[in-house]
Amino acid sequence: MPAQGHYFYQFIPVSYQLTESDKQKILTQFPSPTLPTGEHFFSIQEKEKGDFINELLLLNESETRLTKTNKQFLKMSFSNNAGIIQAKMWDNNGEIAANKSLIEQYSIFQVQGMVDEFKGNKSITVNRLEPVKEDINPFKLLPYTNQDLDQLTTELFSYLYELEEPYQTICLQAMNELWQDFSTAPAAKGFHHNYLGGLLKHTVGLMRFARYILKFEDHPIQALIKLVSIVEKAYKNELWQSYQAPNAKLIWRDTVDHLYHMIEGTKDYQEQTPNYDVLLTSILFHDIGKLCEYDYTSRSAKAFELLYPTADMTNLQNNKQAGIAMDPLGVLIGHIPYGVMLFNKMMELSKVQLSVTSIHAISHCILCHHGLPEWGSAVRKPQSLEGYLIHIVDYLDSRYENTETTK
Repeated sequence: MPAQGHYFYQFIPVSYQLTESDKQKILTQFPSPTLPTGEHFFSIQEKEKGDFINELLLLNESETRLTKTNKQFLKMSFSNNAGIIQAKMWDNNGEIAANKSLIEQYSIFQVQGMVDEFKGNKSITVNRLEPVKEDINPFKLLPYTNQDLDQLTTELFSYLYELEEPYQTICLQAMNELWQDFSTAPAAKGFHHNYLGGLLKHTVGLMRFARYILKFEDHPIQALIKLVSIVEKAYKNELWQSYQAPNAKLIWRDTVDHLYHMIEGTKDYQEQTPNYDVLLTSILFHDIGKLCEYDYTSRSAKAFELLYPTADMTNLQNNKQAGIAMDPLGVLIGHIPYGVMLFNKMMELSKVQLSVTSIHAISHCILCHHGLPEWGSAVRKPQSLEGYLIHIVDYLDSRYENTETTK
């Protein structure tokens, strides 16, 4: 039975073949993750500056900082089912010292304060933190996707089953080893896909772009130019809307020139025929390293255990997990190198033979998918057509995510 739909302003066709029996087999082997129950949907965006707040929230992370005038304050990030909420607490009367031990000991707080707003971004100025000592599972307070996870799961595997060998075996090995964490993980703690299920949704999004470029259009550069024209139109609409609503966010601002610059870079590789299997495999692994880079309650240590089978994992086992935050070990390496490491591990575990050229082609795509060194790319610039394509589709999907009303 064909699945039909559209993505990216209803422009990209979403089409794949799966029978009902195939879907059930996929969901039996790779069940959709269990998500929170959705009981805590306070949204700060629905509040006005100066509104009083008294909400149950999950602490993601906290850090003591100084203002330009050396005034101390506590910068915090909280979660509930609606998303991530930024907050700060001023050290007017020794509040930071008074709350430090509570923050180290507890994860869930009754937060009282006032809504603040700066350049359209709303946050909470916290007056009081009251730790919740009852036995509440922090997982219940994490934000999560509202997308149909069964559909995203079956769509992902329909694309993986299209791959030629040995690419398919390598990808399925990764999912067999890491599915529980992969299907639940966020793709970030801010910016885009920063909720449970975000990594799955983002990965499928990149695959939709890639399949459109390589399967639905005659020429990949022609497809890219069409996509940029969609971005240009969207940005014009945003710009016009910003005159009616001054606080409206311009999601596509400063993007068109970058996209054209990257398309221009593909001219050096215009004689290449992009390898679909290399690109789709690279997409699966491009952000899989975030299983190590980000931490949150319910995340397992499976990725670390695969990479470091002889290591002492005591520190990880004793780590206090709460909301979505950077893993203190993960940030020492970062998700981009971890992606290459996990790709290599899956080749080892699956015992398949892949040419050294293809290994480097995939590794390069993972390493360059951020596009520019100042954006975190591990190489100066993409050195292949697939390298440019993975950066462009990642760039498009991460920004398009912020235009969607249902995430």
